[in-house]
Amino acid sequence: MTMTQASLAEGIAASCPHSVLSWQERLGEVRIDARREHLRTLMRTLRDDPRFAFAQLMDLCGVDWPDRPERFDVVYNLLAPVANRRVRVVVTTDEATPVPSVVDIWPAAGWFEREAWDLFGIVFEGNLDLRRILTDYGFEGHPLRKDFPLTGHVELRYDEEAKRLVYEPVKLVQDFRNFDFLSPWEGMTTLPGDEKVHRG
Repeated sequence: MTMTQASLAEGIAASCPHSVLSWQERLGEVRIDARREHLRTLMRTLRDDPRFAFAQLMDLCGVDWPDRPERFDVVYNLLAPVANRRVRVVVTTDEATPVPSVVDIWPAAGWFEREAWDLFGIVFEGNLDLRRILTDYGFEGHPLRKDFPLTGHVELRYDEEAKRLVYEPVKLVQDFRNFDFLSPWEGMTTLPGDEKVHRG
């Protein structure tokens, strides 16, 4: 671990002791695990303190760990352009507990938070514009959750008689398929095209 990254992480932890749960350096970058309820304090410090100067929110995304009680990570990737440093801040939440919005700290967070809500169902308290952004307004569920069915819940199709798009529940034509797992090549000693192998 380089002293630069260690001192950066230690400085952040010392500046916001109530916000930082833990930190680590991995692959040349610092990760800060933060308390959800003190997230905004930490983020304002990271942006406004000249020792850190993380002026840009580069990305905000969700991660689903369905076996955990707080199944979601919300990951913030920040950049300090002058020092060319990066830091990753991670908070956890569940399906019902909102995460404080950082839209007023970094306006770019607006669309990122909408995306995390749309795809994972993570609620951001203080974001007044949590609408679908990547799926359609009639979409049901949150498709990047690991328990979301691969077929989805509804399908969209163009109805020629109604002359419009219609939503219908997904209908699987075949609920169960019986595979015999017998190879059509069973008993064959040479696959077609490999006859030259047996030439002397």
